[in-house]
Amino acid sequence: MDEGTTAVTPDGLTLVDECLDRFFRLAAHRAAAFGRPAADLVRVLQQASCGGKQFRPRMVLVAYGGLGGRDMRAAAHVAAAYELLHTALVVHDDVIDRDWSRRGVPNVAGSFRDDATTGGIPIPTAEHRGTSAAVIAGDLALAGAPRLIESSGADGDRRSRLLEILDDAVFASAAGEMTDVDLAMGPMPTVEEILAMERAKTSVYSFEAPLQSGAVLAGAPETVVAALGVFGREVGIAYQIVDDVLGVFGNEATTGKTAVGDIREGKRTVLIAHAATTEHWFAIEPFLGNRDLTDDQAEHVRLRLVCSGARDLAQDLIERHAALAAAALAELPDELRARLGALVTELVDRVR
Repeated sequence: MDEGTTAVTPDGLTLVDECLDRFFRLAAHRAAAFGRPAADLVRVLQQASCGGKQFRPRMVLVAYGGLGGRDMRAAAHVAAAYELLHTALVVHDDVIDRDWSRRGVPNVAGSFRDDATTGGIPIPTAEHRGTSAAVIAGDLALAGAPRLIESSGADGDRRSRLLEILDDAVFASAAGEMTDVDLAMGPMPTVEEILAMERAKTSVYSFEAPLQSGAVLAGAPETVVAALGVFGREVGIAYQIVDDVLGVFGNEATTGKTAVGDIREGKRTVLIAHAATTEHWFAIEPFLGNRDLTDDQAEHVRLRLVCSGARDLAQDLIERHAALAAAALAELPDELRARLGALVTELVDRVR
């Protein structure tokens, strides 16, 4: 996603980086007292937190600044909490998905697995070491997120509300992740079940909670906080459907993501859930989850998804939820409404 639509002052993101650097310096100092294993966990976890787009911190800072907030150091701590939460959830998600790399390099699990194999440990044991380390490292990041909120300087009811929003985001993501696991094992879910899962797993902590946290920190009235929650929910759902569409029909040079990965994985998305209810399913199902899927076979699946109406349905859903998100902005201040409205426009344009 273009960073221009959620632009914040460079100083804001610099302060977020400083908060995270300070967190990891302190974590490394504490880990040193417990020996090399703890120090290695912190080191690899810090590497995993680098290189992202800082999308969730941007949501915090845009809401905070757009509602008149001026204490950017306080906002940076809250924003950093969501980036650390994102790191924790990604590390755990890689374990669930049995992935050993991210962005083309070993992830936390892959790093610890590779260290073990280099030391002569057999693959099954090395893989167990890798997944164990990733679970533990993710736990460390998860525990650190509320500490960053607490170090923001917010106190009283505002501090309690910020921690409550973060806590709700963790619970929602956990519920969504577990639902995702269950939906992958049972009968084909409905489109509505997929949307509910994606909202809980990703939308709440990526959009709803960061936007609401920025508003709470800025001292916004509860009506504004609620409106940002509605906006975040609707734009988050649209965002997930966009990702599903681009995961099959996207231009790899533009998205940086393979357009055959979701099919090879057999990922159950809105597209697949709808196609499963049509006469085209018999020509799609044999290719889902085929790790050796060819480009021609992938193109065949894409054609059938189009013929089944799955792509049109996804596009309709994107525009419907984007419109609901835009409508939720009606009572917000002009500057914030303009910034978030631009986000909605760009979101829809990505799949047109």
